[in-house]
Amino acid sequence: MYTSFPKVELHIHLDCSLSFKVVECLLPGISHEEYSKMFAAPINCCSLNDYIACAQAAINIMQTKQQLRLITLDLLAQFDADNVVYAEIRFAPLQHLKGGLSPEEVVQEVLNAIQEAKSINRVVANVILCTLRHFTEQESMTTISLVERFKGKGVVGFDIAADEAGFPLDNHVSSFQYAKSKSISCTAHAGEAIGPHSVWETLDKLKPNRIGHGIRSIEDNKLMRHLIDHDIHLEVCPTSNQLTRVYPTLAEYPINAVYDSGISMSISTDGRGISAVDLNQEYTFLTKQFNWDWQHFYRLNSEAIKHSFADEEVKLTIQAIVDAFYLVDQNTRLSQ
Repeated sequence: MYTSFPKVELHIHLDCSLSFKVVECLLPGISHEEYSKMFAAPINCCSLNDYIACAQAAINIMQTKQQLRLITLDLLAQFDADNVVYAEIRFAPLQHLKGGLSPEEVVQEVLNAIQEAKSINRVVANVILCTLRHFTEQESMTTISLVERFKGKGVVGFDIAADEAGFPLDNHVSSFQYAKSKSISCTAHAGEAIGPHSVWETLDKLKPNRIGHGIRSIEDNKLMRHLIDHDIHLEVCPTSNQLTRVYPTLAEYPINAVYDSGISMSISTDGRGISAVDLNQEYTFLTKQFNWDWQHFYRLNSEAIKHSFADEEVKLTIQAIVDAFYLVDQNTRLSQ
């Protein structure tokens, strides 16, 4: 339904987005059924931790240069098929060292694959490096040092992900302070597994430019006002939120309330493999369930590129692509 619409995706995990095609290449003989059991979240997934656990099978086959190359190229091909024109791919490089690679080699291989794909895919892609909630302070500092080293070479930001409820932020304050001192853009997962107080804590201690997910911010009017006043962007992932039971029922999912508040937000898949979804399907779901239309998606994509960590030249280029498609005669577009 929305395949031809140009899209911007800001919240997408490399290790959560393996297609059957690339897994079959890396694990010859695997069946579709085995792939679904190992690499996708079950429909009866009970929590964020259940969802995160599904990434482990992918991480296990992302330990060599060739594996990282093929998986990155595969995701870029998925973007191309989905008409994603700009994306920020995130991953935690310290999870990919079991095959003997150094953290620098892991990052460089992903960047090499992005460069390799430029001649065949239309998407402009950058990288965000993640620390994880359960990491030590030193591991977080190692990760932000990698961001600094590769800044300007395809790495554009820093993130904290993983178990929001189980681990405090204390180990990560220093790395985010260092990021700010070096003018490195930051995002942070919050307001997903637990409520708005986690967003408040994250804003207070880490001071990110964006919040990953953040859907539960709507439960606190003061927080929503703060996000609007400080132009803090929410990276909302509807299908992922359904799978992780952020809200018990679809009827309770407050996506319209968040959008109608005027807050800056965008739509992403979180993990195209684990969630078994692309942005065309996300947009179609929002249209059918919440009566969204092209005007919603124009605003979302415009807000996404505005709040991306891309340089100004890329922002202008992508916004021009978005404008050229969405700002045409309404009747012509709707007849497509």
